Amino acid sequence: MSATDPYVVTLAPQVHAFVQPDGGWCLNNAGFLGDADESLLVDTAATERRARLLREAVLAEGLPLPRTVVSTHHHGDHTYGNGVFQPEARIVGHENCRTEQLEAGHQLHLLWPQTDFGRVDILPPSVTYAERLTLYVGGIEVRLLHPGPAHTTGDSIVHLPEQGVVFTGDLVFHGGTPFLPMGSLSGSLRALDLLRSLDAPTVVPGHGRVTDPTAYDATERYLRWVRELAAEGHAKGRPRWRRRGGRSSASSPRGGRASGSWRTCTGRTRSWRGCRRARRSTRWRSSATWRR
Repeated sequence: MSATDPYVVTLAPQVHAFVQPDGGWCLNNAGFLGDADESLLVDTAATERRARLLREAVLAEGLPLPRTVVSTHHHGDHTYGNGVFQPEARIVGHENCRTEQLEAGHQLHLLWPQTDFGRVDILPPSVTYAERLTLYVGGIEVRLLHPGPAHTTGDSIVHLPEQGVVFTGDLVFHGGTPFLPMGSLSGSLRALDLLRSLDAPTVVPGHGRVTDPTAYDATERYLRWVRELAAEGHAKGRPRWRRRGGRSSASSPRGGRASGSWRTCTGRTRSWRGCRRARRSTRWRSSATWRR
């Protein structure tokens, strides 16, 4: 197995994470759980080929194909592969996830028109909820919680209280820059408080390696830094950002240079078009790895 191949991490009996290195653009995590009779999937993948790898991983663990797919939010890297699990699976998500996915359509095709995504049908949740929903799959209690507007307006946290596992979706990027073009910075901070209150020792972020609650602290530091930077610039009546040779003059809270994508992709917008430049300058490697 190469360093870029997806791999499975067993988190608890009958509970697994599907991790796609290096966790950059469109290299999201998924998860699956269940028993010999039924299974549930948390998110899919950005391309048909990668979704089929996820499908094979589920079967390799001795589970049947999922009858339920939970979408943590509408972005294509988490939902483009939904069709691979049809017609067996119903798709579950927040009511705003359904609306946003229908509005977004094939947005990833606009960002990466040369990518072979394979067959991608836009399949939003057919079962929706407003605040919380509890499912039982293979004897496992699965709680879906809506934190309010955060990464998007339709996020879902997937919490397994008995196993001490939480799938955060893109509320957490472990080792990467938080991405909030369609959500809320203050809402993301509130979502982190909600995640902490769950007291789950095992954290599966939307991107990056499986981790623990310390990932919340790193995310919070960054978000608070962005908020302070914005308040400072607003008070002075001018932006603090300066472009020098394609890089920002501001320093990141980690001591490195701040990527231009941090400026571009923290404002609220309905479209990813405003992030075209961001995907070229983001500190995540915008490699072709995920497209294969």
